[in-house]
Amino acid sequence: MQIPEQFAIFPALNATLNGTSAVLLVSGRWFIVHGRLAIHRAFMIAALVTSTAFLACYLYYHAHVGSIHFQGTGWTRPLYFTILISHTILAAVIVPMIIVTLSRALRARFDRHRMIARWTFPLWLYVSITGVVIYFMLYRIYAP
Repeated sequence: MQIPEQFAIFPALNATLNGTSAVLLVSGRWFIVHGRLAIHRAFMIAALVTSTAFLACYLYYHAHVGSIHFQGTGWTRPLYFTILISHTILAAVIVPMIIVTLSRALRARFDRHRMIARWTFPLWLYVSITGVVIYFMLYRIYAP
């Protein structure tokens, strides 16, 4: 399927937003480990804004373009679909987890925030990174 010209920027934009979110998450984690609470907060809010922008762009793009079918063959097909399925399931799971994690931080319930953040961080990072991997596999390596 040929992507209409007015939507052609969206796959790369979405991958960039996902990649940026991953960098912000790792940076935010580094800052909290090193006791830099205010910078941690700023990076995590930036990761949230970036991920929210990704979600808006992703939904807009797919509402107008629909699905793009994977063109790879052989061993790459099960690899791609394994990544895609885990990414999709965890992307749905991570949204409420992010909301709860953020809510606990904003209410200064840091003990409860840390409990869920231990799960939210790696899952959110996985979803962000696999979003970039899916982009490369779908639009760059095995592009139609």
